[in-house]
Amino acid sequence: MPTFPIRYVEPVFRPPSEADSLILPVTDGCSWNRCTFCEMYTAPQKAFRARGEDEVLASIRATGERYGTQVRRVFLADGDALVLPTRRLLAILAAIRDHLPGVHRVSSYCLARNLAKKSVAELTELRAAGLALAYLGAESGDDAVLARVSKGETFDSTRAALDKLGAAGITRSVMILNGLGGQVLSDPHADNSARLANATQPEFLSTLVVSFPTGEARFRAGFPDWEPLDQNGLFREMERFLAQLELRRTVFRSDHASNWLVLKGTLGADKARLLDQVRRAIAAPDAASLRPAWARGL
Repeated sequence: MPTFPIRYVEPVFRPPSEADSLILPVTDGCSWNRCTFCEMYTAPQKAFRARGEDEVLASIRATGERYGTQVRRVFLADGDALVLPTRRLLAILAAIRDHLPGVHRVSSYCLARNLAKKSVAELTELRAAGLALAYLGAESGDDAVLARVSKGETFDSTRAALDKLGAAGITRSVMILNGLGGQVLSDPHADNSARLANATQPEFLSTLVVSFPTGEARFRAGFPDWEPLDQNGLFREMERFLAQLELRRTVFRSDHASNWLVLKGTLGADKARLLDQVRRAIAAPDAASLRPAWARGL
């Protein structure tokens, strides 16, 4: 049996919306990897390294030879492909155009700190070369929350990164973690996360519920007074967040496996409906269509 043309280091992660994409690792792991809520890249085999350019380009060529025009989307893995120099990224995007001519969208996770090193002109060049979508985990817009979870970012640094992407014409998908501030910082977490979204007007916005499948010890080391929100608390935080959003045309999703209540819509057109769903869940959770605990994928 022929070997697959791409070498993977497990576990492999990608956004839910990239389920049908070719996952193309151009780095392994995450160049920051200090966020205490994140367990994605903590395995020893996921130590950060940039993959050799020759290996990546050879993988693209071999994939093209085997699959031709069948590949329609490519996701550049792992945690923050945009840490690579612009020249390297342009070479990768050129190879995708040459060897995978059916591709109509290339996307990537990115860290705000790495976008600080790239100019709008560089990002515009990457967009012209095919980089269409960037997923940015803002997690929170509140500086106190960000500091306690070792995110390495602030409201201002995250906003600057999203503004750069927007100016370059790269579609932005922003993620916020419901419950990340716990009980003590729930209100500022909701307030400033909404303020961040309003200031940047991302094309996509999603929320996930913070969870710790392998335990909370690492997280609590930097956030010792954190206490989790119960189901009602998560809904109330979501209500506070949604109520303050003033978005013109943002696709909103709160449908990750971690969410009790599935919410989907476009903001602001569907704001009233989404708020009504949340308020009904707060008032009568037993009557709401909630995801059962066993199905939450935690």
